[in-house]
Amino acid sequence: MSISAKLRAGVTTGSAEATRRLAAEFAATLPSDTTLALHGDMGVGKTTFVQGLAEGLGVHAHVTSPTFAIYSVYRGAGRTLVHMDAYRLESAAQVEELLLDEFLVSPWVLAVEWPEKIAGWIPANALHVTFAIVDGDKHHLRLQ
Repeated sequence: MSISAKLRAGVTTGSAEATRRLAAEFAATLPSDTTLALHGDMGVGKTTFVQGLAEGLGVHAHVTSPTFAIYSVYRGAGRTLVHMDAYRLESAAQVEELLLDEFLVSPWVLAVEWPEKIAGWIPANALHVTFAIVDGDKHHLRLQ
C-alpha cells in the first residue's frame, strides 16, 4: 500500500519520531508545487509533521513553528519548503501582504498550519491532512 493510500485510510503514530518518518516518506511522493493544508488543534503534531517533510525534502536546518514570523523558508535538495502558520492571520487578504509568492518558486512545497484562517487563499488542489490526538498520547493523521 502506498504512503498516500495509508494516509487516506488514516495512520496512528506512537511517537513524534514515527510522525516525522511518516512525513519524510510522504514528502518523497509529493509533486512539485504542492500545498498541504494541515488541520488540527494546538499540540496535535502539525509542526512535527513538517519537520519530517523537511527531512524528506533534504532540508538540514532545524524546523520550528513560525507562529510569530508567520512563515519560514527552507531550501532542500531540489525543492523549497515554505512552512506557514496562519494562526495569527485574520483573513486570506492578509496573505497577499506577506509577499509569499516571491518564495514559491518552482519546485516548492507549502505546508500551512491553521489553513481555515485563510481558507479563501488555499488553492482548490491543496492536499488536506487532519491531525488528532487519540488514546491519550498518539497522533492520528488522515489525508483527505
